[in-house]
Amino acid sequence: MHETVTLLLELGLLVGALGLLGAFAGRAGISAIPLYLLAGLAFGHGGLYELHAITGFLEVGAEVGVVLLLFTLGLEYTPRELLGTMKTSWLGAVVDLVLNSAPGVACALILGWGPVAAVVFGGVTYVSSSGIIAKVLSDLGWLGNRETPTVLSLLVAEDLVMALYLPILTTILAGLAFAQASWGLAIALVAVAGAFVVASKCGHLLSRFLASPNDEILLLKVMGIVLVIAGLAEQVHVSAAVGAFIVGMALSGEVSRQAEETLEPLKNLFAAIFFVNFGLSTDPTALPPVLPIAITLAVVTIATKFATGWWAAGQSGSAFTGKLRAGLVLLPRGEFSIVIAGLGVAAGLDPQLGSVAAAYVLIMAALGPMAPRLAGPIVAKRRKKARARRLAESAV
Repeated sequence: MHETVTLLLELGLLVGALGLLGAFAGRAGISAIPLYLLAGLAFGHGGLYELHAITGFLEVGAEVGVVLLLFTLGLEYTPRELLGTMKTSWLGAVVDLVLNSAPGVACALILGWGPVAAVVFGGVTYVSSSGIIAKVLSDLGWLGNRETPTVLSLLVAEDLVMALYLPILTTILAGLAFAQASWGLAIALVAVAGAFVVASKCGHLLSRFLASPNDEILLLKVMGIVLVIAGLAEQVHVSAAVGAFIVGMALSGEVSRQAEETLEPLKNLFAAIFFVNFGLSTDPTALPPVLPIAITLAVVTIATKFATGWWAAGQSGSAFTGKLRAGLVLLPRGEFSIVIAGLGVAAGLDPQLGSVAAAYVLIMAALGPMAPRLAGPIVAKRRKKARARRLAESAV
């Protein structure tokens, strides 16, 4: 009885606090994500008050939050649209991998952590946070922008790289032969390819099965299929987020619109829990000693990730505004980076690796949602200068 009371009180206070933070963010005209991250720091180990009763619920809720964010993002696109973009953006994916893993590799080697730690930290700096980016795209109303398919193709490419990278990394950390990971890699590739084919060819059948005039029935059926596919994706070493994204792409027509509207409140709740849980995983007392390293790394990777988005969007035909938005929206690092760093720490690598990774990801997760909001003022200022220049030229 006492445990139930504690659980309900902690959960109620946390959700209520998130509501107040969200209201404050709305009035201030800023993203609520950094405030949710700070709430996680405040209620985690080493914070103002440590939550105990609901940590298990928050971990599960965080996974559901990422799944729902990527599912609703997938609803905006079709497999044909995304595959078409990926065919023209494969070079951007290579540029992304090289530019953004290099700073992490260099940092680990400079700090003397060794070559294995360099492989780990390269993954930490490489992969963007699909969950945060999906939330930002939705909040800013950028889902229909010309550059957004290019951003999505880069995110999907990163998740596919993770499907190859994580089995290889765990094999290296365990000191096993590469051959022992080969089956996992093959299964992951076949699963992703098969999922795209099924989504493309049989999406109308899935839409027909899920369609219902009753919102409650639709909610239950959609949540069931999304969670099952996400779980199966994890089972074959593919991100659950990729599985949910593919399900979203498979849906079309009225059922797609209805699913998006019905799941919106659940998505917002569990997305907030995801960001809080992310903050909970960080011990604030471990951050100050490694902040100089984390800040330096953040500055370098802001430049490399921005360059990646700018170049990739330019290759797909976007103008200045689209290139600027693509570069800014790709900045956040998040869930994958923490998972990768956690594997390295658990394997007995330098313990400082975990602290630097936590500080770095927290900086990038906090700055990431705010950076895209700079696009509007930058574009407006550029247009104002262009108008002034034209007026000056016409006066002459």
